[in-house]
Amino acid sequence: MHLLRLGLIGVLISAAPLVLAGELAPPPAPASASAPASAADRSAAPENARTETLQVWLSPGIYSVHFDRSKNLRNDNIGPGIEVAFTPVHALVAGNYINSNGARTDYVGYAWRPWHTDFHGAQIGLGALVSAFDGYPHYRNGGWFIAPLPLLSVETRYVGINLSVIPTIANRLDGAVSLQFKLRVW
Repeated sequence: MHLLRLGLIGVLISAAPLVLAGELAPPPAPASASAPASAADRSAAPENARTETLQVWLSPGIYSVHFDRSKNLRNDNIGPGIEVAFTPVHALVAGNYINSNGARTDYVGYAWRPWHTDFHGAQIGLGALVSAFDGYPHYRNGGWFIAPLPLLSVETRYVGINLSVIPTIANRLDGAVSLQFKLRVW
């Protein structure tokens, strides 16, 4: 399983040169040499809107606030994670953490954040995270499963958070609000 973790993270990191070379980046918008940009065009994007093609974020883990506080579940779900955002809308995530039941969980997924706004210099993104997880002993005997989750991201230039809501599935998965802190390294 350790090799799988390293392999997934390696795939994410190895895609970076393709993006930087422009092979995975969207094509540039055609330039209009005949007319300068209108005032509406200039005001369409905030002054500090993200212009980089690629961002790499590292995470020390997830903090969970469980809906059923009487179960004494683990809230500090520590473990390394990586997020590679190819555009503000599309990102891949991978990592592992000690889950709420005290077992090790691996995850890999795709984050889609089509709605964005700027709030006092922070970029707010809203969308969905579709990930594959393992390691939850009461769900599929700890095997892999796919979970679509709502995703709210808040990012400044070097620090960010991802917020998700995990539903309760009776006798299988304990619901929570999860908060993932992240630090931008690229």
